[in-house]
Amino acid sequence: MLYCTPFLLFDGNCAEAMKFYQSCFGGELTLTKTGDTPMKDMFPPAKHNKIINAHLKSGALEFSATDWHADTHKPVQGNTYSIFVIGGTYDELKTVFDKLAEGAVKDGITFIEIDNMPFGSYGQLTDKYGVRWIFKGDKKE
Repeated sequence: MLYCTPFLLFDGNCAEAMKFYQSCFGGELTLTKTGDTPMKDMFPPAKHNKIINAHLKSGALEFSATDWHADTHKPVQGNTYSIFVIGGTYDELKTVFDKLAEGAVKDGITFIEIDNMPFGSYGQLTDKYGVRWIFKGDKKE
């Protein structure tokens, strides 16, 4: 079953912000650094300590975040959040991803095909209407 949750983008202070939110809401926080993923070779070493995926869950409250990684796009009000589609099998997530990808700009910066990461499968895109989507589900077997 798929569900949606907010996804926040920070400019280098994701871990600090998410720890603050954990102190407010309680719950379990997981932080994954870019250097701890197979994606690390896509980024210069200076970005390896940035957070690629943070997840906070406290009861029914749940949201995720990342540090800004793109050099060609800068964070400005309006592009620092996404709709986060979570759950389901890889195939279920991939089906929805492929449908939303129709007409999306496939630039390798805002479009990342779904693939396995240490925290599950992951992908992202900006659809033809300019809405940012991020996907996380079970690993592809």
